[in-house]
Amino acid sequence: RDSSTSKRIMKKNLIITGGIFHPFSETSDTLSKILNSLGYDSEITLDVEEGIKNINDFDLVTFNALRWRMLNHEKYIPFLDEWQFSISEKSKNTLDSYIRSGGSMIAFHTSSICFDNWDGWSKILGGKWIWDESFHPPQGKVEVNPIKNHFLNNNLNTFEVEDEVYHNLYLEPDSKPFLKAKTHETNEEHIVGWTYNYENGKVVYNALGHDSNSLLKPEMVNIIKKSVKWVSGDKNA
Repeated sequence: RDSSTSKRIMKKNLIITGGIFHPFSETSDTLSKILNSLGYDSEITLDVEEGIKNINDFDLVTFNALRWRMLNHEKYIPFLDEWQFSISEKSKNTLDSYIRSGGSMIAFHTSSICFDNWDGWSKILGGKWIWDESFHPPQGKVEVNPIKNHFLNNNLNTFEVEDEVYHNLYLEPDSKPFLKAKTHETNEEHIVGWTYNYENGKVVYNALGHDSNSLLKPEMVNIIKKSVKWVSGDKNA
């Protein structure tokens, strides 16, 4: 048929997902649909090792997962067989090489908790959750304040969303915060989003996105799209 009506060539996105206490199947499907509107065809996997093994086949990697050793509390014991995870040295090296050599990554919510047996994860993500320091109040109404001098926040104003506010995340020195948020109960503002350059790679981490209602908030969809455009090198991000 006529080339002008032929199907457009899609870029490839890998969504690494799965874990406890969160609707990961739902949120990963939502992210897939949002990214599809930007021309990305997403492959969703629960197999972290297999996903990273093939990561060089993808134009973008999206982390939406909660995968770690789960040694922090007895409440995790019933879930260990299914979800306990330690990333292999081979996967560490593969992911590190992918990002530093020019790869693109976006990551959400519990991704900062992942890979607690790997100090280098913070160097790739731009920060991390620190056990015994980081925490979050219960999910509830959150006021999100874009940091005005950040390039992702053109024409983006304060908005509200039902979500969790991660407190006291560690940021790498070169991370550039672009979102702050606070609950109405404490009124304490915390950094919940940053952009980050890891050598030639670009990363955006967004600590919001507990569920699809949060991700589908129009302001969040806008942020996600801007994030993908920036990490992919789109000058119009």
